[in-house]
Amino acid sequence: MDKSLTGVERFFSPDELIVTKTDLKGRITYANSVFLRMSSLTLSEAIGAPHSIIRHPAMPRVVFKVLWDEIQAGNEIFAYVLNRATNGDHYWVLAHVTPSLGEGGSQIGYHSNRRVPDRNVIANTIQPFYAKLLAEEARHGGGREGITAAATVLTDFLSSKGASYEDFIFSLDN
Repeated sequence: MDKSLTGVERFFSPDELIVTKTDLKGRITYANSVFLRMSSLTLSEAIGAPHSIIRHPAMPRVVFKVLWDEIQAGNEIFAYVLNRATNGDHYWVLAHVTPSLGEGGSQIGYHSNRRVPDRNVIANTIQPFYAKLLAEEARHGGGREGITAAATVLTDFLSSKGASYEDFIFSLDN
């Protein structure tokens, strides 16, 4: 296990939302109290920090590639995400990320609301699938080549389901 990981899972209430806003480069410009509590960051530590400050090493990089591709194209996306608090604890979320628009409709940043995910979906579908994506990334060195290889695994999986990424995520709640 990564020395910076405690193995302790954190939870937040189903009536709470984790909210952050970032600029176009992913630097945090707003963080609500639930985000600060779950991430173990103070407001001054969070503002200006890259959102990747909470990236968990067991989170496949290919999922973030899909997320960034979608929001940079002006689309919203839902994704299951494993985050790491600064003390090494971890927490799961169902993230909804959307572009933030300024005057004239140009993108000025991103807005993310995170909800409590379905524990059965995490245990039975997301964790095993993410482990497969991570293994593929690692098999190819973990860099761009690994992300590309894992993207093929993801694309093949979605094709076998006859679903888009969004359709797959939405199907998990049914």
